Amino acid sequence: MTDRVSARFIAMAIALCLTRSLAEGDRLFAAELDLTPPDPITHPQSQLMLNVPGIDPGAAEIDFAALPVLEGRHTVVTKGDEQWQFRLHEYLAWFGDRYWCIWSHGPVIEDKATQHVQYATSIDGLNWSEPQILVGPPEKEGYGYIARGLWIRDGELIALASLFEAPLFRSGVLHLDAFRWDSQAGQWTPAGRVRDDSMNNFAPKQIADGNWMMSRRTAARDVSMMIGGVRSLTDWEIIPLATYTGVADQRPEEPYWYVLPDGTNIVGLFRNNNDSKRLLRAFSSDNGRTWSPLVETNFPDARSKFNAVWTSGGYFALVSNPNPQARNPLCLSVSRDGLVYTNMAVLPIDSAPSDSLQYPHVIEHDGHLLITFSRNKRTVEVLKIPLANVDALLD
Repeated sequence: MTDRVSARFIAMAIALCLTRSLAEGDRLFAAELDLTPPDPITHPQSQLMLNVPGIDPGAAEIDFAALPVLEGRHTVVTKGDEQWQFRLHEYLAWFGDRYWCIWSHGPVIEDKATQHVQYATSIDGLNWSEPQILVGPPEKEGYGYIARGLWIRDGELIALASLFEAPLFRSGVLHLDAFRWDSQAGQWTPAGRVRDDSMNNFAPKQIADGNWMMSRRTAARDVSMMIGGVRSLTDWEIIPLATYTGVADQRPEEPYWYVLPDGTNIVGLFRNNNDSKRLLRAFSSDNGRTWSPLVETNFPDARSKFNAVWTSGGYFALVSNPNPQARNPLCLSVSRDGLVYTNMAVLPIDSAPSDSLQYPHVIEHDGHLLITFSRNKRTVEVLKIPLANVDALLD
């Protein structure tokens, strides 16, 4: 099911969503910000991450109705039904001549027992197969699975899922498990436990020294990096990065990282669950072994998950919720250096102001960006946007 979306309708909906004013006590940005250019080695304490023409880099409010709306096509992968209402934690991959999408699939709302992982595939990214079970509800009563990404490793497609003790992954057992796609049998098979007391945020990516790296959160919500994964799925070095309550006004959550265009330095970005609602940032110059202190940037955020991809156009595309008041709209920002995002556009999602659009994942394939997200934690949807439309933001 595909359709083209009215940019005018989107702009009107966003304008309505932003009619709520920020009270003085809820202002998000301090009077003094360090908005000098960041550098991962000489100036990691810079707070500058967003510098878009027409947007005051020191202010909290963004006029989303004034931003351009990207053109693209839209489809729904799966909708909640009476028995299984919940859909979230969606991830994409291109593997074996088709797109793959996985997500958490559960009753009523997230982190409930019997939550499990389902998947669907598509040749064109717009027409998806009927959902099937990747790993069903755990046999042990009171447990569930959370989808944690798709990893292409040594020519195999591996799905990651965290087994958790309901009702919250933060209060009990938490294990990261792997499942391997058996193309001959046409099914997923268990590939073993990756790590105890672990939940990653996105699938591993390779770093300059050949190792894989992914972020890790424990049941206590402390953040570290897992480095390794070459010799086996269980071979990882754990690098502590931040505690959830270790620094005042910093509650790092749902980390993401990418290598900067220099091929050496790495930037880590973190959702911040404190009241400021701005992304946190840290840098590593030694393949993730040490990190600079987390710094609160000037990039606003709704305290939600985000994702970025390095494109063949030579820039990063970051998909996030930059409206601190709600997870709407979902926007795409671009940056050539990966340090400062210089342009922003609204994604073409026909939505009501009350809709919650969250937890995006983005990949590039065949001249397009494919972006998946959840609406109201009830549907998994996909946008297919020509890369040329995104390139134009930097012209």
